Amino acid sequence: MSNLKKIIITLPDSLLKQADQIAEEQKNNRSELIREALILYLAEQKKKRIRTELIRGYEEMKELNLRLAEEGMGESLEDLKVYEEKWI
Repeated sequence: MSNLKKIIITLPDSLLKQADQIAEEQKNNRSELIREALILYLAEQKKKRIRTELIRGYEEMKELNLRLAEEGMGESLEDLKVYEEKWI
């Protein structure tokens, strides 16, 4: 990996012990474990942000969507009424 930068972080002993144990089990070092954890964390944050934006968009559009659905439903009900009158 090019463009790697060294950083210093502070962790509680218990978290460091857990990280070291997992790194050892996976045959990785601390740096690789932290890189993988950060990648997963950032991906999860991106998903949450997208989910929040989608919810906000749906909320902003709910009145328009409801109106459009009701307009379409009215026409469909009229078509159904005509169809039923022909065949019933």
